Order: sequence, then structure tokens, then C-alpha cells
Amino acid sequence: MAENNNGRRVAIACQGGGSHTAFTAGALKKLLKEKDAGGHDHELVALSGTSGGAIGALLAWYGLLMKDSGKAVELLDSFWRENSANSFRDRTLNNWFIRTSRLFANTGGMPTVSPYFYPDWVQDRLKSMLEKYVDFGGLGELVEPSSPLLLVGAANVLSGEFKAFSSRRDRIDVDMILASAAIPIMFRAVSIGKDVYWDGLFSQNPPIRELPDEKPDEIWVIQINPEASASEPKSMPDIIDRRNELSGNLSLNQEIYFIETVNRWVEEGVLSGTKHEVIEVKRIELLQDLDCESKFNRDPEFIQGLMAHGEEQAGKFLKEHAGGGGKTD
Repeated sequence: MAENNNGRRVAIACQGGGSHTAFTAGALKKLLKEKDAGGHDHELVALSGTSGGAIGALLAWYGLLMKDSGKAVELLDSFWRENSANSFRDRTLNNWFIRTSRLFANTGGMPTVSPYFYPDWVQDRLKSMLEKYVDFGGLGELVEPSSPLLLVGAANVLSGEFKAFSSRRDRIDVDMILASAAIPIMFRAVSIGKDVYWDGLFSQNPPIRELPDEKPDEIWVIQINPEASASEPKSMPDIIDRRNELSGNLSLNQEIYFIETVNRWVEEGVLSGTKHEVIEVKRIELLQDLDCESKFNRDPEFIQGLMAHGEEQAGKFLKEHAGGGGKTD
């Protein structure tokens, strides 16, 4: 993506949420295509993501490193097409799993087995897919000081620390992405050096706190988990869904609150004479009413529908945003 010093500097943060992050892929596609068309005056300076959001951020970032946003769009499409349950056998297993999960949700959840008791073939498959679409060995030749930042959120299992792998200080590799997506009940923890990591959903979802270092004028959050609920959850599935939504938004809202606090200090003149500037935070939100079990749904029609919804929401966001009416916090 060509640098545009006359436009707004934008950082995009991608929340994680399993298959629901197909919405993120659709939103990223629209943002990249519209920017390429020259209709919106912004420079993309950073991408961050957690879990499935980290995968979307990675694929978009990789295309931008090659200075080809069309390639980024192609990678997002290709990954989610391959990640869908395409064969008859795969679709049958996917449908059985989703139906069974919803049935057990009414009785407290499906019985679980430690991922250390069976081969980690699902994680191996994800690793193969990532390595198919991203040449991790060649990233060092593409990353330049002026390249957009990539942040990948994970949780250190042993120390309990939040971790954001950064392309400014780390050489991004496939294990960092796998660590960000290592859901404990499904995947084994990922070892990186002497540390082991679980899904970034337990830390920063998505990483926000380092984005201001890139001096963005705006941060656009592609948000999977809804902020509000229309009614009080009373059934076990509804209670579990709402609990997961609240926990998924906890770190996001804490970090946005910090940015808003600094914004207020800037506007009040408390930070006059410093380099701090106001950073607007805006959200592109998934508006469909989806249950927790659908985060594991790989049905092709479901995935494509979410991607289309992401493109639609991003298009509406850009239309409102061009006129200065985008949703802000």
C-alpha cells in the first residue's frame, strides 16, 4: 500500500473469535480494496490481532509488505476458502459437531478431553495452511523500517503475562500465530523459547496498547463480540454466550479507556508540550446474532456469509467515515 503522508494514519485492530473472524477477513478485504481504489485518504500504519484476528492481520500485513493489497485480498479469500469444510465428509463431521455442541450446551457443555491425549493434527493442519500462504522464512527481506507494524496477541501460560509479538522487535514466525490461536481445550500450548503460550483471547483481544507508538490519527477496531445484549440471558447457553462476550471485550475496553483518558488529558492541556495527540477510536462491528458454538462452524455458506457481512459493514463504515460520521467511542 503506497504511503500517503497527506492522509490520516490508521491502525486496524482485529478481535479474535474462531470462525466468526471470517467477518474480519471480509472487513479487511473491503478496507484494502477501497484504499486501493483511491476513494479514501488514509495510510495504514499498523495491524494487530488475536487468534483468528491475528491470522487475518497477518495475511493483510504480508500482502502489504509485498506492496500489493490485491495480494492481501487474495490471501484472505484463499485461506478462508481452504479453512471451510468443503468435502462431503468434512461437512458431515462439521454439522454433527455443531449440532452436538448445541445440544450439550443445554446440559452444561460437551465432555472435554485434554488435547495432550490425542495427536495435534488440527494444529498441524493450521500450521501447514499458514506456511502455504506466508513465506515466514522470507519475511526478513520484506520488512523495512517504514513497513506497517504487526502485533500478535498471546498469553504466557506460566507467568500469566500478556504478550504481544511485534514485528518491530520480533521476527514473526508461524509459532507466534499458532500461539495466538491455541485455544486450550482444543490445542496444546505452543512453546516459544522457554515460554509456553495459549490463545491471546486470554490476554489482549486484540492488542491495542502499543498501537499509539505508531502515531496513528485513528484506530479502527474490527469487533466480533457484541457490547450490548438485548435481554437478560437465562438459559445456560445464553448465559455462557454472554459470559464469553463480556470476557472477550474486557481487555479491549480497558485499553480503549486508557487511550480515551490520554485523549482527555490532551484536550484539557495537561499534556501540552509533549508529543501526545488525540487518537480517535472507531469500530466496525459484527451485527449478526450468533451463538458461541458457531465459532467452530466451518460450513462454507456460513463462512462466506460472514465474509460478505464484513464487507458490507466495512463499506458502511467507510461511507459514514468519509463524511466524518463514523461511530466513535
